[in-house]
Amino acid sequence: MKNFKKIVSLVLAVCLMASLAIGASAANTVDASGGTGTSSVTLSSTADGSIGGDPAATKMSVVVPTVLPVAVGTDGTVSTATDAKIINNSFGAVKVANISIEAAQGWSLAAFGDKASLAHEKVNSNKFGFSISLGNGAAQITDGKNASKQTLLTDAIEGCYMSGAGDTSANTVAISYNAIVTPVSEAVTNTAIASVLFIIAWDAV
Repeated sequence: MKNFKKIVSLVLAVCLMASLAIGASAANTVDASGGTGTSSVTLSSTADGSIGGDPAATKMSVVVPTVLPVAVGTDGTVSTATDAKIINNSFGAVKVANISIEAAQGWSLAAFGDKASLAHEKVNSNKFGFSISLGNGAAQITDGKNASKQTLLTDAIEGCYMSGAGDTSANTVAISYNAIVTPVSEAVTNTAIASVLFIIAWDAV
């Protein structure tokens, strides 16, 4: 009886292994000269790229800046970072599908333009206008319609597209941005006045 149970267990184990194995050895027989045989090509996306691995889609890995620094001088002149960029480390192509900005810590959004447009604003009114562009794309700017949150980009445009990581000449887009800021009566340092939200999506058909 014990030997019978061992045999049954062995048969079940063999069947299980066979069910997990890929059926590349399965064949159709060509039994005449000039006959044809057909092989189906199957695709499985797996976590580790192995046949029989856990099912998984292509992994997205896109790096966006944690900070977009702005410095304003005593005469209202603004400087911004020149090395800001978005990097696509994914295997697949991606795009920036949406950009929005939300004011923070008592600051308000204003229309972007020449700094002279803020000349009549009171000191410490905590208002700023913002402009941003990706790659060679057109600048997207804040307006005076909503002081707390604005959507700057609703759909991907030129400059928003990045190739997969296999093409290092096209998997990165530069971020160019600018601002105008109302005067402050006391020095501020690394104060978070807003958050920019980038929505990243696959560049899919």
